[in-house]
Amino acid sequence: MISIDTVYQRVLAILNKENRGYITPQEFNLMANQAQLEIFEQYFYDLNQFSRLGSNNSEYANIIDNLKEKISLFEVIENIITEDLYYTLPVNLYRIGSVISNNKEIAYVSEKELQALNASPLTAPTENYAVYTKKGSLIYVYPFLNSITLNYIKTPATVEWGYIEVDNNALYDSSNSTNIELHESDEASMVIKILSYAGLSIKQPDVTQIIEGIDNKKITQEKS
Repeated sequence: MISIDTVYQRVLAILNKENRGYITPQEFNLMANQAQLEIFEQYFYDLNQFSRLGSNNSEYANIIDNLKEKISLFEVIENIITEDLYYTLPVNLYRIGSVISNNKEIAYVSEKELQALNASPLTAPTENYAVYTKKGSLIYVYPFLNSITLNYIKTPATVEWGYIEVDNNALYDSSNSTNIELHESDEASMVIKILSYAGLSIKQPDVTQIIEGIDNKKITQEKS
């Protein structure tokens, strides 16, 4: 987890040092949430790309392990009980990992595959071989089971630099703030991305260009 106040103060310090202008707490919060989401989604893109190159390759092994460690911060295991014929997925769900019942993983099938399975008594779902389908924010398990264990990746919580006003100055209020849930190693990436957005917001394209250059250099170093 990364301190939202630390990132905020660093962003302001860099902008003020360069006399590039000022961003409000409201603007910062919008930029911080966009930056967090982009970095979070990049985890999965990078993991997919490096996994294709081969997990046995020592050149990429550490990168893959590091990405998995970052993603593991968002893993959730939740037991769900229902009396309905469906389960409502958590509102913070980003990606389903697995659905389990009685210590057995339930396989996902499409509606077309489910119809094909039900076409024969030999392939129809049973408690020993249950399946599920997903429709929007709902999942249906066949045959019906009133409890499942859902392993999933959650989306990061909305970050907030909370504050109180004292003499027209915004002072940090930790009780109304939400920290950044990304891995600590991504603190610099958060600062860089927010500064890039800030350069556009305060109409200073040179800030964006400089920061993007630093970001590209950082990415190259991480992946080399």
